[in-house]
Amino acid sequence: MSIQMINSMDFEEFIDILGNIIENCPLIAATIWSQRPFKDLTDLKKHVFDFIEALPQSDEETESQSSWHRNNPNKGKEGILRCHPDIAGREFEQGTLTPQSQREQREAGLSDLSLEERRRLGHLNSAYKTRFGFPFVIAARLSDKATILKELERRLKNQPAQELSTALEEVLKICHLRLEDIRQSLEDPAKL
Repeated sequence: MSIQMINSMDFEEFIDILGNIIENCPLIAATIWSQRPFKDLTDLKKHVFDFIEALPQSDEETESQSSWHRNNPNKGKEGILRCHPDIAGREFEQGTLTPQSQREQREAGLSDLSLEERRRLGHLNSAYKTRFGFPFVIAARLSDKATILKELERRLKNQPAQELSTALEEVLKICHLRLEDIRQSLEDPAKL
């Protein structure tokens, strides 16, 4: 797909095509739609990345902010992360993930987990969410199940600020891959 095609999309088409470049966050696509025309795909990505960078970060140090976060769990940078599903979690097993996530996790080999791997992953997912307050996010397409398990264990040891940054970097990798998929699929509509 050419950038001219993206720039010429009406709002609904833009959201329909680009609404899940950040998992379950069509608001980001809705926001950047008004910033057209984009020079190229890199410029479009820059607008997405700038939007995420401008989001506030929670500061769980104070009681009032913790209370605000409990009442608004999907706001700010952490909110972007909370929109992601657990890796090989309940939604994956039930087939209720977005088509992109379902494919990405399946291609990483997460549909072929042994019972022991599934238990271990479930335990690690739970420990991670308890520690950081959002699901573990990784660009599954760039990994396999063994790497994902190792990364989850390794990242559990990160400090919260470091992990927030790492998780957001993974979101941006996923966004980049999904934009590339859209570009390729719109050049060849059979891939859409």
